[in-house]
Amino acid sequence: MATIDQQFVEYIVKTLVNNPEKVAVERKIDEKGVLLSLTVDPSDVGRVIGKRGVTAQAIRVLLRALGTKQDARYNLKIVNTDDEGAEQKPKKVETQPVDKIEEPEAVEEDVEEETDEEIDDGEDDETSELAEKTRAELADLDDLDI
Repeated sequence: MATIDQQFVEYIVKTLVNNPEKVAVERKIDEKGVLLSLTVDPSDVGRVIGKRGVTAQAIRVLLRALGTKQDARYNLKIVNTDDEGAEQKPKKVETQPVDKIEEPEAVEEDVEEETDEEIDDGEDDETSELAEKTRAELADLDDLDI
């Protein structure tokens, strides 16, 4: 029987991936808290991690919030199951000898220079509003004892 934390992670991850039937969450308790090991299809690992790890970090933040409610410390480990952990051999890359490489023809294009006045389209107002809102939300999160 899956615990609430396992169900929580499964629910979030299954909505993100293309192969939800291959999502598995193992739970272990150690001296650092609760370790949840997440296993997904190798083709879905990128979706779970996200660009620069943003999605994985968001899942960890949600787990931390759940941990404050459950009085537990959660850690999430994303298990790499690509080739069952075997080292991947580098692919052979075909190269051309240096003397056979042709130089590209020079192409001249008319490039208009933009001044700072032309680029400024009023995005600063929206950006500052978003920054203020984000700072306020982060201040609220700082109040939590995690």
